[in-house]
Order: sequence, then C-alpha cells, then structure tokens
Amino acid sequence: MPETTNTVDWNLLLAGVALCSVVLAALWWRQSARHDATPVDVAWAANLGLLALLYAVFASGELERRVAIGVVGAAWSLRLAGWLAWHRLGSGRPEDPRYADLRARWGARANHRFFWFFQAQGLLDVLLSLPFLLIASNARLGLNALELVGLAIAVLAIAGETTADLQLDRFKKKAASKGRTCRDGLWRYSRHPNYFFEWMYWVGIATFAWTAPYGWVGIVAPAVMLYLLWNVTGIPLAEAQAVKSRGQDYLNYQRETSVFVPWFPRSST
Repeated sequence: MPETTNTVDWNLLLAGVALCSVVLAALWWRQSARHDATPVDVAWAANLGLLALLYAVFASGELERRVAIGVVGAAWSLRLAGWLAWHRLGSGRPEDPRYADLRARWGARANHRFFWFFQAQGLLDVLLSLPFLLIASNARLGLNALELVGLAIAVLAIAGETTADLQLDRFKKKAASKGRTCRDGLWRYSRHPNYFFEWMYWVGIATFAWTAPYGWVGIVAPAVMLYLLWNVTGIPLAEAQAVKSRGQDYLNYQRETSVFVPWFPRSST
C-alpha cells in the first residue's frame, strides 16, 4: 500500500445512502402500522455506527486508521442508540410528544410526510458520516499527532456524555427530585452537558479527519450538529419543556448556569 493517496472512496457514500434508506423505510413501515415514530431517533443513532463499520470494512485506507474509526464510531452509536431505546421505547410507552405533535398537525398526510421525514434522517446520517469516510480512506501509514488528539477528544466526549446521562438518570430516580432541576455533577456547570459532549465528539472526529485528503470537509459534521443542537432539536425544545415543567426553579438555574460550555455557576441574585 502506498504511503499517501489523494483519493477518497466516495462510492461508499452511495452504499451508505442505500443502507440508511432501507433501514428507515423498514421503520417507516413499522410506524405506519403502530402510529409511533419514536424509533426513528434510535435508528438515526444506530445508522451512524453502521456507516462507520461499513467504511472501516470496505474503504481502502490504512488498516490501523480504519479499525480506530470503526471502533470509535460504533462505540458512540451503540451507546446513544441503546440509551435512547432503553428510555424511549417499550410496550405501553406513548409516542414521543414531538412526533405526536407532527402527526396531529399533518393530519391525513402524516404517513406520507413521515416517509420523507425518515428518509431525511438517513441523508443526515450520511452527511455526518463524511469524516468517518475521510478517515477510513486515508492510506498514509501511521497515526500522526493531530489524529491522536482528535481520537482522544472523541473518546473523552463519549465518556463525558455517558457521565452526564447517568447523573441525570440517577437524579430523576430520586423521589425528592420531582419538579426540581438537576444540579448534580456536570449539570452544575452546564445546563446541557450531554449536548456539549455530543458536539465535542464530532469536533474530535473532524480533528481526526483533518489531515486526510479533503479532510477539511469533515468540519461539516460539528457545524451541522452545533446548528441542530442550538436551533432545531436540542436546546430550544429542552429549555422550553424545562421551564414549562419546573417553572421558577429552572429560571433560577438558567441565571446561574452556563447554557452549553461547562463553566463555574453564577449567583442567581
């Protein structure tokens, strides 16, 4: 294998599109029968792990690099998909309120629109997987210092997101927590530490990809994720729901605590 190459296995993107399309079409059929679109969130996370493994197996890059991105990509995906499945799926659980609201607003056209909504999630998966592909296609021998830094950031981000989720889960299980805001552990320093570490994961992956051919393309992943977290499915919805359910306690928390990047809390007075 040559030490360097200027090629990227772009053809694998088409395979990725096909893979995600089939998975999400199957889930769309399921939601058509059960009127529950909640599993799309689990599939979105799982698809990214499948794409990381697809590129790791079939791309033409150096083996050590393909193994690294396959393991790190699958680990992040498995953790998030498993967490979402455990907390959102199961018999007797209602449809996620976001999708129940869409179903009500779309009315008779809901099933048709959900099909394209599901497929859009698959395209988002492929877009976010670009740095995976760049890394797996890189044939240069050995990992350089910047790649190791990116890999370390990604691994630490997985640990941080897992810690934040576990801390919140433990808080919610306490009887005294009803109507109160979690300020335990990482939640004392950020109102959304899970989102922060999710974004940092993609920063790490983009850093890992930076020295690959066309590595700069990898910045699309953290950029898109930051936009989604700040403006679409992340912070705005979570903050609105928290104020609605916890009222003044959460308003005080907003005044005291950094919204995203962990930082020392402020006085609410």
